[in-house]
Amino acid sequence: MSNKLIEQFRYYLKDNVRLTIDFSRTDQHSGVPPPPVEKPFPPDRKRIDLKQKNNWRSIGKVDLISAMENRRSHRVFTEERLTLEELSFLLWATQGIRKKVDEATAYRTVPSAGCRHALETYLCVLNIDELEQGIYRYLPLEHQLLFESGKELLAEQIVDAALGQPITGDAAVTFIWTAIPYRMEWRYDLAAHKVIALDAGHVCQNLYLACEAIGAGTCAIGAYHQELVDRLLGIDGKDEFTIYLASVGKIQV
Repeated sequence: MSNKLIEQFRYYLKDNVRLTIDFSRTDQHSGVPPPPVEKPFPPDRKRIDLKQKNNWRSIGKVDLISAMENRRSHRVFTEERLTLEELSFLLWATQGIRKKVDEATAYRTVPSAGCRHALETYLCVLNIDELEQGIYRYLPLEHQLLFESGKELLAEQIVDAALGQPITGDAAVTFIWTAIPYRMEWRYDLAAHKVIALDAGHVCQNLYLACEAIGAGTCAIGAYHQELVDRLLGIDGKDEFTIYLASVGKIQV
């Protein structure tokens, strides 16, 4: 291993960069309008209403200690489908809106540095009631799914994009989180990127705990083919790109 490269990447994990930034020169302090809470979408695009929190009927209760104690990565799933209500719950648990403050700020079920929430949630749906197979994006403000695209041989494509990991093709759904870095850069400049990675960890841990309430399991995935996943989602790989995945399915309990 190159010692120079090791030092470079360890530097990323530290917070020394914050001492080098003139925060009076960030876009926020320069009066540039903040980026929106949610990535815009064409109004005529197909959208699917998700089940609202006060209408959930099948979501079980699990105490926090049990959820944390039982949390582990699952790589074997049954063929049982997830319901739309269960998916609605998982999306709310990972990126749900508690309160919208303005066009650029919303409080969610997970923490984020400066409440910037630079992540978008895409879904590779393979086996969920009331949904056709395809790529969807979660709209947290509307609590809806936006249909992005239908794909032939979608299970095979997601496995290829995940570097041959079969769990992604066996899962009912794979959560794919992308980053829109400018949402965080607008406020934090070069200090943005470490905290985006930290935010992704907050989101995925909520997914692990929420799965305990519905008899499901998940496995976080950090190894994937960047260009193939970005292409599958239809994103540019520059101003928005994949940073994390997690496959979800029912498990034997």
